[in-house]
Amino acid sequence: MTRILITGMSGTGKTTLLDELARRGHHTVDTDYDGWTQPDGTWHEQRMSDLLAGHSDVIVSGTVENQGKFYNRFEHVVLLTAPLGVLIERVTRRTNNPYGRTPEQQAEIAYYAQSVEPLLRAGATLELDARQPVVDLAAVIDDLANRR
Repeated sequence: MTRILITGMSGTGKTTLLDELARRGHHTVDTDYDGWTQPDGTWHEQRMSDLLAGHSDVIVSGTVENQGKFYNRFEHVVLLTAPLGVLIERVTRRTNNPYGRTPEQQAEIAYYAQSVEPLLRAGATLELDARQPVVDLAAVIDDLANRR
């Protein structure tokens, strides 16, 4: 039974990592899509509770204000980190999500990296450098997921 949360700032590669983990056969949920977040940007708590109650092996990704309410339901909370310059460069060239292309959004990312990332770090059980190749990051998550 292993539930893992992958969290971090925009541009750390959460979706790319989740795609690789899904390719490897893991049950994954990217909470940036498919109605997991409410209009205020928080997770729909009942839906997340139901997911975690119904799946003993799942890898979830996302970064929302109320995720800490669920930390005790995950065996691992993995924080992906990268320097701000890397985050900005990544969000400006990604094609799967338009967030981060405007100067205002980039300023918001910088603000969150300074104010929110330390809070994420405090709740994380593991921190990974998101500049590593995605296959290497996936191997670490594979190892966590396969521990019993």
